This record gives sequence, C-alpha cells and structure tokens, in this order.
Amino acid sequence: MRLSFTKMHGAGNDFAVIDATRAPFTLDEAARRRLGDRRFGIGFDQLLVIEPATDDADFRYRIFNADGSEAEQCGNGARCVARFIRERGLSGASRLRLSTLGGVIETELLADGSVRVNMGVPRFAPKDIPFLAGEESQTYPIDVDGETFEIGVVSMGNPHAVLLVDDVDAAAVTTLGPRLERHERFPARVNVGFMQILDEHRIRLRVFERGAGETLACGTGACAAAVHGMLTGRLKQPVEVSLPGGTLVVSWNGHGEPVFLAGPAVTVYEGSIQP
Repeated sequence: MRLSFTKMHGAGNDFAVIDATRAPFTLDEAARRRLGDRRFGIGFDQLLVIEPATDDADFRYRIFNADGSEAEQCGNGARCVARFIRERGLSGASRLRLSTLGGVIETELLADGSVRVNMGVPRFAPKDIPFLAGEESQTYPIDVDGETFEIGVVSMGNPHAVLLVDDVDAAAVTTLGPRLERHERFPARVNVGFMQILDEHRIRLRVFERGAGETLACGTGACAAAVHGMLTGRLKQPVEVSLPGGTLVVSWNGHGEPVFLAGPAVTVYEGSIQP
C-alpha cells in the first residue's frame, strides 16, 4: 500500500507531512528511517504525522527525525502542520491548538502568509532539559575531549544547548555538534545551537539537530538561542534569527512567559511512496 505525503519546508528545514486523521500511522523506526533517506526514500529532516486529538487540542502531531527516532517538539514543523491543515481542509480555523510530546502549542495563520506559534514557556532547570548538573545557572562549563566550553541549556519542549561563537561560518558545527549531541551529561541527547550575535536584535545561528544532523533551520533552536541571549542580557526582543535556510523572528517577555516564533511555511510538492 502506497503512502501519500506532502513535502514542505520552514526556512529550509524540510519535512514530509502525513495525514493520519482517518487511518492510523503504523510505520516502525526502520521504515521511518528508510523514508528519511535522501537517496533511497523521500528525504527530510523530520517526518510529521497529523492525528486526531486525544485531549482538548484540535489535532495531535508527532515528529520523527530522519534517523527514525521520535522528537518532542519542532517549531518549523508546527508552522508547516498549521499550513497543511488549512490547505487540506482539515480545519478552516486560523488559530489551532496542537498536541505534541512536548506539550500543547498554539499556531496562528497570519495575513502575510507566515505562521506564528506560541511555543510555550521555556524551562531552564537541569532536570527539565534533561541535563546532568547541580544548581540551575545561566551557563555551564562542559568538557569535550579535554576542552571546556561554556553552554546555555534550555528546554523548548525538547533539549537545547547554546554556544556563543564569534563567526558561525567558522564554527565547529559538524565536529563539536555531534559530540555535544551525545554527551553523557545529556541523557536524552541534545540539539546544539551555535549563535553569533550581530546586535541586540539580530543573530546568526547554525543548529546541529538531534537525530538529523545540521539542518538549514531549526525553530525550537532559534527560540532557545534567542531566549538564552535575552536571559544573559545580550539580546532584546524581538530577535531576528538568520539561519542558512531563512529568517525567523522570536519574541519573549521573560521568565514564566511563552516564547513566540514567526516565519514561513511552504508546500513544495505532493507525492506517494511504497514504504
């Protein structure tokens, strides 16, 4: 039986989106990994599966990385899911509540065609990341192969580490990224953001995503980096986040308040494949 999908992207962070509102999605991890292969499958950073809601949300959506593992949250994915739901006629509402493993988030289709997402309240306690540390701190030293780095840690429903760099183009994303992703102090692995501050409202960012490698954009990574920058007094909202695939805008009013993420959500093509 062939599987229908829609290829979408948010600032270059690309997805295969599947409507499972009428029939259950049953592919196992190996099958999901085959679909994620860019030579022998569809190819994507994440697979997004839309299902009927099981709580007070409008829909539930699940996020699977290209390696087949399941993720808790995805900001760019949430925007694409909202666009998909409208384009497929699953709902005519401009505002939606979407249930994820990382919690319920709210999306809004804006008049200019972009999508704004209430990503929820960021969490900083090490146990909430999860991150092995003592007391909560704005930054933590972490040892990688005998070298010490300073990182911020933030949960946006999924775990993030943020490093401040002088130049993202020269940053060791492909070498340090995977070492930090699987560092023993991150029991559930971690997404790693390399942030260059241009001024108090603009940053450049590259993200090595857990289970996907470096991607052209990462919505939760943009939120985590901007929040860390605001938390440490280096940034002020709104923060324009320039990623290799495009630009996102992050707003946050501070502790206890939700983070808002705005950016594009684009449909590329429709297809079907034998899983």
